[in-house]
Amino acid sequence: MAAASGSARAVGAAPRVGLLYDNRMCAHATPDGEDHPENPERLRAIWRKLAAEGIASRCRVLKAKEANENYIASVHTQDHIKLMRDISSKEYDSSRNDIAKGFNSIYFNEGSSESAFLAAGSVIEVSEKVAAGELNSAIALVRPPGHHAEHNAAMGFCLFNNVAVGANYLLNERPDLGIKKILIVDWDVHHGNGTQKMFYDDPRVLFFSVHRFDFGSFYPSQGDASHCFIGEGAGQGYNINVPWEHGKCGDADYVAVWDHILLPIAEAFDPDIILVSAGFDAALGDPLGGCCITPNGYALLLTKLLGFAEGRVVMALEGGYNLKSIANSVCACAKVLLGDKFTFNAREMRPFESTWRVIKMVRDELKTYWPVLSSKLPRNVPLRSAPSYMEPYASSGSESDVEDVDELPDADSSVDIVQVVDDGLSERITMLKLGQDNVATKNTSSCTTVERSPTDSVQAQNDGSVVAPTRIYDLSFTWRSALSKVYVWYASFGSNMWKPRFLCYIEGGKVDGMSISCFGSHDTSPPRGTMWKTVPHRLFFGRSSTPCWGTGGVAFLNPEINYNDKSYICMYKITLEQFNDVLFQENCLVKDNSEDGKNEFPDSPLIGLSEMESISSNKVLHLEPIKDSWYSNVLYLGEEDDLPILTMTCPSTDVARHKSGELPLAPPSETYSATLIKGLVEGKQLDTNEAANYINAASARGLANMSTGNHNDEAGPSRGKTVEEQARENNTAFWDFYDEPVRNENMMDMDEGDEEMGDDVGDEEMGDEGGNVGTETTDSGFGDGN
Repeated sequence: MAAASGSARAVGAAPRVGLLYDNRMCAHATPDGEDHPENPERLRAIWRKLAAEGIASRCRVLKAKEANENYIASVHTQDHIKLMRDISSKEYDSSRNDIAKGFNSIYFNEGSSESAFLAAGSVIEVSEKVAAGELNSAIALVRPPGHHAEHNAAMGFCLFNNVAVGANYLLNERPDLGIKKILIVDWDVHHGNGTQKMFYDDPRVLFFSVHRFDFGSFYPSQGDASHCFIGEGAGQGYNINVPWEHGKCGDADYVAVWDHILLPIAEAFDPDIILVSAGFDAALGDPLGGCCITPNGYALLLTKLLGFAEGRVVMALEGGYNLKSIANSVCACAKVLLGDKFTFNAREMRPFESTWRVIKMVRDELKTYWPVLSSKLPRNVPLRSAPSYMEPYASSGSESDVEDVDELPDADSSVDIVQVVDDGLSERITMLKLGQDNVATKNTSSCTTVERSPTDSVQAQNDGSVVAPTRIYDLSFTWRSALSKVYVWYASFGSNMWKPRFLCYIEGGKVDGMSISCFGSHDTSPPRGTMWKTVPHRLFFGRSSTPCWGTGGVAFLNPEINYNDKSYICMYKITLEQFNDVLFQENCLVKDNSEDGKNEFPDSPLIGLSEMESISSNKVLHLEPIKDSWYSNVLYLGEEDDLPILTMTCPSTDVARHKSGELPLAPPSETYSATLIKGLVEGKQLDTNEAANYINAASARGLANMSTGNHNDEAGPSRGKTVEEQARENNTAFWDFYDEPVRNENMMDMDEGDEEMGDDVGDEEMGDEGGNVGTETTDSGFGDGN
């Protein structure tokens, strides 16, 4: 193997390192100044750090040049290029935002066009200078990023695929530079789906991506990020995916992958230049990535790459959204390119058990194409067990955990992470590989599925789409297998408070009063526990009719926290897989396939492990794929027994529509009310009269006379005092506003001195003002009211 100790240069010669920075790329920003993780301050923070550390003055600083459209056309369609060129013009002032909404995670403004062309041109510029020998290596500080951008579409903050444009330029426009083989290393925490598709059948480009996959639930949530997508035709074996099963992967995990997959293959491939899609969202502290690479870790990974291609390495910025960690990590890499020595602390160099499984899985998949991977892996090095899913994978936004890089080890002091836990692979990783005759690709995005026929899947696609390999993941099985091992408390506040009614969502069927049967869950196991408590959210009854309960409103919980309100919730301990199945049914996403008698569920979860990370810190998750459904807002109500408490309700935008009268408020039907009363009575929370008064009061009160609380939803600022601020004023803990639960194993009646619920519960009769308020379609939600 080639030494991983630095580039080949004359002893004592100062390396010539290019550093491209151009403030014009900061013109791309959100149209109305809204907060967004991919923002201009990312570039400025890096530049300030490099200047303060004296790095910029040691580099050859370059300005950006716009890319020639002909060069961009090597990877993008003319239609896409034209749109990106024109989107910032006055012609698009009125339609720009609507066009952006048609893409996946994209925004445009008046500066987007220039920034996109500059970003692509910058990678061409530095790649050409490194290939020509004018520079030993280079860093291109560019934005918008590029690796998600596909042949005919912007995606995932990316407008043009900058690295793909640069690679094609070297291979096809400048043959005189002698670049015949390019290694692209994508260490961004997200899969480089766009880059993969652009070189999927090209053996001149070895594409390597290490990324969170989470069994298909982590962005971009496409099946082609799995390990068995290895290229097609002449490019078979030249596409390498290393898919993490979960977050929290750090230095040890990445170094193990470098030592046992990337470096052996790189030596065999012998690239002429290395292009790094250098996303730093796998860094410790990143709010989106949830991984734990330190600046020193990035320095070590880069050091190992400098042993190839005579040290000709070009780094192009991709993701990374914690300003301090991205600045420190780029600075650490720049010091490596400049030849500075560093010290790497290997005190905790133990990869996860899952990392070792993935390494073995990838090697087994590729050893036919790269015989060097047939060698035996070393044994007997300790491994870590998988992290608890409730531990936050990313920091809460504090930058205090992100270390500065001081000095580091000699470049050749690499760390070997070597052990085989056992010879067997995890069942959920290895199963369901299909033979050639059974190929059917499912590209999954949210809850949509597009199937390709076996004939289509083995042919080259002119639109740049991925063709299917001969073996693929069954994504539905893999996410279900993973989420079946994760438990949550599902908090019900409507008809599901009555356990026989809730079990319809688990086992299928219906109870008295329901017009429609439930499909049930894949896993029909009953809840592992039941508990009751009250929460500071207002119960109200909205909509005017549902397919399940007929005329009358159903229960919603106002997402806004208000400690003057208290509502009962019955909590069921179920798996995250079952919670998703309840979400599917509640929002009418399950279809009855009468032809084969099987129910058709979505292929991807609405709440996966990555969503669990964000909801525990943000307290809310709005489900954008089903944003028009009635129960598209998932609230985090705290924890019990170290498990999260989740419920589903409407978004705050619907609350506003109810208040304005655009959506009706209506009292519940008699049968629906009776179901809620059964839940409260059999749960030993209230007697029959108290339960009826509780429901009547909530119906009569509606959303009137609400005091300001914490706006717990997907958009909009907090209004008035947050519940945390109220807690500080009252010298109480935040979660003290949520009453201690009562377990069903030891149920007790409420103390007589307990507060009445809401405004004079028991003294108000149910109003009927909302009983005849309009009608609306009900196909956006099952209308069950949780």
